[in-house]
Formats: sequence, C-alpha cells, structure tokens
Amino acid sequence: MIFLVFLHPQTTMPMNTIFIVLPILTLLMFDLGLALQPADFKLIVSRPKPVIAGLVGQIILLPLIAWGVIHLPFFSVHLSPLFVIGIMLVACSPGGSSSNVFSMLAKGDVALSVTLTACSSLITLFTLPLIMAWVTSRVGEAVNIHLPVGKLLVQNIVLMVVPIAVGFVINIFKPVPAQKIHNVLKRIAMPALVLLVTVFFMQHRQTIVSEFGSLGLTMTVLILGSTFCGALIAWLLRLSGKERRTLVIEVGMQNAAQAITVACSPLIFNNETIAIPAIIYALVMNLVLLAYVGLTKTIRTEKD
Repeated sequence: MIFLVFLHPQTTMPMNTIFIVLPILTLLMFDLGLALQPADFKLIVSRPKPVIAGLVGQIILLPLIAWGVIHLPFFSVHLSPLFVIGIMLVACSPGGSSSNVFSMLAKGDVALSVTLTACSSLITLFTLPLIMAWVTSRVGEAVNIHLPVGKLLVQNIVLMVVPIAVGFVINIFKPVPAQKIHNVLKRIAMPALVLLVTVFFMQHRQTIVSEFGSLGLTMTVLILGSTFCGALIAWLLRLSGKERRTLVIEVGMQNAAQAITVACSPLIFNNETIAIPAIIYALVMNLVLLAYVGLTKTIRTEKD
C-alpha cells in the first residue's frame, strides 16, 4: 500500500508524513491482533450486554453526537465543509489499541476493551464508508470532495484487517513470542502516535493555531459528550464499575491514526486539511482521558 503512494500522480503530501501515518496505523492494528485471544470473542456470548452497549455507543451514537455538535449554532457558523468531513471521520473511527492501555490504567475491564476494539475495527469496515459517503454527499460538493467507497474498503482491509488477522494468528500458534512482541509494541504505540501528531502539527501549525479556537472547542464538546454517553449507557444498564469505566473510554476514545490515514491517503481524500480535526482531537482526547483516569484513581482511593 505504501508503494502506491509513490505511483499516485496527485500525491501532494510530504513523503515523511506518509511514511509515518501508514506504518503507525498498521503497527497499532497488528498490536491489537497480538492482544486478541479466542476467549475475547466469547464475551459476545457470555457477556453480551456490555459488548452490545459499547458497540451501539461507538458505531451508532458517536456519529449522531458528532453530527449534532457540528450543527449547534456556534459551531455550524465557524466550521468549513472540510472540517465537518474531518470531524465526522473521527466519529466514525472508534477504538484503537490505545484505548486498551487507558482501560488498564483506569482499572477497567481490559478483556471487554480488547473485544470492543476488535469488533468495532471490523464493523467500521462497512459503517465508515456508508456514513462518510452520506456526509460527503451532504457537504462535500461545495469543496469538490467525493468518497471512493471501493478504494476506502480495500485500504481498510489492507491496513487494518490484515494486520489484526496476522497478529491474531501469531498469538494462537506462537503465544510466547507474540506476548513478547506485544509488550514491546504497547510501549511504543503511544509515542508513535505522539510523533505523528507532532510532525503533522509542525507542518500545519499555522492553520491549527488559527483554527484551534473553534475546532478545539468542537472536539472538546465531542469528547465530553461521547464519554458522558458511555457513562450514561453503562448506568442505565447497571453495568459494573470496571465495565462502566471501560465504556466511558471506549465510546469516548477514537482511532485518530485511522482518521488521519483516510484523510491523507492519496487513494481516498488526499487532503491534509480534513485530517486537522483528528490531530486536534488526539491532543484534546489524551488530556481529557488522562484527567478521567486520574479522577477514577482518586475516587477508588477515597472508597478504599
């Protein structure tokens, strides 16, 4: 897939960023596969309530919340069509292996987190193209943006499904080496994402700084709304404390690397402006969720 970047005549993105974006997403998906156990899929049968609740929050409610936030009076005036597409792209890219790390830090249900991340990554193969095709049909004409659904599906299979499957197979047949590789990758996954955000920020700092007021507020409202949604679903279903913390993180945390890849890919949108909301989201998301992890630790300590 990386070699296709060189061959595409309309590639305008700096090569160094391309070679950071694609490997990071592939690495994160491979690491997710290494963390998967056959027992993780049994959760769908043994504990369907939290799994279904998490998937509904991630796949259905998140895009609805994002679309609602975008059309609030203040945001609808300040957001360009490209930013609207970028925000919806973030909302349609749930999970990511980093959410498993945050679930662990928050003393959540890590097995549930891994199951939700794996399931949502597979489901979004189909939901992301469908939702984004509808979004671009609504706002993309004004900026001449169209979604090649077939190419997006192929790219997601190559960059997400294949790495997950390879990691999963290695874990089944070579569990000891798989665990060693996973222990290394989970330590470099977050720094790799930080590197991606840093490089992108340096290349687009002028636009990001100038638009941070409206976009930063938009992404903050989106994150707070989605985390509240996860907490509300867990409360309504009377889930356990571990399951509740996991749903807050899984519904609130998006796969920024996937959103950036789709936005910047020369095979899909080939537009770095669409990726800017994901960059800002990644910055705000980590601050909000780190604060949430700290809050959960404080509450648990007071209860102890």
